[in-house]
Amino acid sequence: MRKEDQDLPGQNREEFRHRDSHHQGGRHGRRLEEHHGGREGGKMAQTFRRGRALSFLDHLYVKRDTLRKQVNDPDFQAIKDVVSGELKAVDQIIHEYIQAFELYDTKQPSDSR
Repeated sequence: MRKEDQDLPGQNREEFRHRDSHHQGGRHGRRLEEHHGGREGGKMAQTFRRGRALSFLDHLYVKRDTLRKQVNDPDFQAIKDVVSGELKAVDQIIHEYIQAFELYDTKQPSDSR
């Protein structure tokens, strides 16, 4: 027992213990844990991560579209083979990314195939 608790009558000691547990993860501490590790908190984090994954997938689609335009552009004729190889690589990355993050239900741009 702490020294300050010994000097107080029985009821006051109990109040101090309750206050101490409240500040050291009592009622509010549990509520904080529920929001970060509970079902709702996990779902929000999962939704946030999925949103970031979809955003990056959109970024990959833009890269692929840019490479497609460059393959057909006469200004890039000298490096057409390199651009074509990059296009194939980006296509492969997109397919692997969709599988890895299970993004099957996303709609690809209409000119993707």
